[in-house]
Amino acid sequence: MSSPQDSDYPRRGNAFSRWLASGFLRLAGWRVTNPMPAVPKAVIIGGPHTSNWDGIYTLAAMMQLGLDAHVMIKDSAFKGPFGAMLRWMGALPIARHKAGGVVEQTVAQFNSRDKLVMVVAPEGTRGGATQWKTGFYRIAEQAGVPIVLATADYRKKEITFARVIEPCGDMEKDLAEIFECYASIHPRHPDKLSAPLKALRERR
Repeated sequence: MSSPQDSDYPRRGNAFSRWLASGFLRLAGWRVTNPMPAVPKAVIIGGPHTSNWDGIYTLAAMMQLGLDAHVMIKDSAFKGPFGAMLRWMGALPIARHKAGGVVEQTVAQFNSRDKLVMVVAPEGTRGGATQWKTGFYRIAEQAGVPIVLATADYRKKEITFARVIEPCGDMEKDLAEIFECYASIHPRHPDKLSAPLKALRERR
């Protein structure tokens, strides 16, 4: 694999970790069909989220691609021996008690780095959320970074980074496009779809 360029996504891992993740997906019958776009900064969201396996397959895909992705976790979790492990896994501390909420602190992380990919779960649960949390959109908009849509289709057994959304400032318009993308994906448990996706599928 060629060396990452300045415009490429942030990388981590090595040939062995990529081989290990590729082997896991292959044994499970899954494949990555549309790789991560070459962007130095992005917010990645995943969906539809109806099973813990969604995250496992998506994380394996990210490892196969050598993507250095991060998540924000409350700072109290970093105390003690697990702090170093969490940082190694890509977690970044968020201080919920400080001025400036999760959105502001995450935007600050983007502003302080040349490359950063942050993973956010907008549905918040795998059990049929009534609505999506929109913090991911506000983070992307304020940080001036794109939103990458990651999908796990259980009918096709494919992991894709299906689309890149550049926030236009009209959140309802952009959310409608995001929902349309995810409503076309076949989840592990269709009965656990979040309300916005279920409504779209029922109208088709």
